[in-house]
Amino acid sequence: MIARISGTLVERRANAALLEAGGLTYEVWVPAAILQSVEGRAADGKVTLITYHYQQVEPSRATPVLIGFLNEIEREFFERFITVSGIGPKAAVRALNQPFSLIARAIDEGDMNVLRSLPGIGPQRAREIVAKLQGKVGKYALLPDGDGPVPAAVPVSDAGAEALAVLLQLQYKRAEAQAMVQAAMSRNGGAATAEEILNEVYKQRSAGARNGG
Repeated sequence: MIARISGTLVERRANAALLEAGGLTYEVWVPAAILQSVEGRAADGKVTLITYHYQQVEPSRATPVLIGFLNEIEREFFERFITVSGIGPKAAVRALNQPFSLIARAIDEGDMNVLRSLPGIGPQRAREIVAKLQGKVGKYALLPDGDGPVPAAVPVSDAGAEALAVLLQLQYKRAEAQAMVQAAMSRNGGAATAEEILNEVYKQRSAGARNGG
């Protein structure tokens, strides 16, 4: 299993980047939503990608495929996305051509117009995405659309601390993140996992945006 790759960006393609590492050149598939950011972060041509590694099985052969992301949260969203029936890894790479935060919000709000606009996603598939993932992706709607670095995860001991760690990975300032987690836990005392807390954070931020606050 290849979990991470670092190398020199030698070529950018429509949905892929070619990285030279250790005398070999690897083709890494990258969703269009983050491909431009990959190129922008290639300081001196060097880039590190978190990878999803799988075998594409076809009659008489199996081809190893690498799909690259800038951080663990993006890869996690991708892994959630391909749990939808009929969406394989390569289809997901093509479909994810909008910021992951926008797609996650569309899923949570059941916005079929946004989902149908994704390459390869028709009306039926859009309904299946919402049915499978709605209420489970608020955490990813908090992904910033900018291109700043994502710090490494910090150790956690409970759901609140884990939720705080995720928000820090998403580049929120510690004081702001702590306030968001505390407010979410006050509103929903039954939130027992980090994911439930983060979904509560997202709901409140979404409501505030709708109300102009």
